[in-house]
Amino acid sequence: MAETLSALRAECLACRKCGLCETRQNVVFGAGAQDAKILFVGEGPGEQEDKTGEPFVGRGGQLLDKYLYHVGLSRETNVYIANIVKCRPPQNRDPREEEQAACAPWLREQIRLLQPRVLVCLGRIAAQLLIRPDFRVTREHGRFYQKDGRWVMGTYHPAALLRNPAQKGDALADFCALREKLGDLGFRY
Repeated sequence: MAETLSALRAECLACRKCGLCETRQNVVFGAGAQDAKILFVGEGPGEQEDKTGEPFVGRGGQLLDKYLYHVGLSRETNVYIANIVKCRPPQNRDPREEEQAACAPWLREQIRLLQPRVLVCLGRIAAQLLIRPDFRVTREHGRFYQKDGRWVMGTYHPAALLRNPAQKGDALADFCALREKLGDLGFRY
């Protein structure tokens, strides 16, 4: 087990545990504030993320940054962003179960090292892995659950919001609920 995020990142960059390593340009380990107590988790990198090695840098990432800004958060100062799988699935398909299983130890270690108090699942796949297998984003978005000593919430994936703009208001309400939860927990940012 790595003792720091940078050591874990170095190990992860050399990963060849599943077939996604064959088509990746870059491993997308995660990025953000190393002392963040708020962790956002998506399903996997897209094309822009694969090119840069950074999570959520495409159009969906720009939308995520707007929502973060709206509630006083920033990947530079107080959040960390990661994905379930660290390599891009071909054609941005959903990561397969065996790919998620191969990458799960990396995410578990990120969570262990960061010790977030709040975890936000971006999209169905992350919520079904980290909250429960039958989680329905359309019905349960914005609700907080206690799990493993932290608060966990599922919301819409930013890329899904780009395809379905009518859900942007619901997602913004989820981020406002996050801001309220952070206030209840005594976060000052």
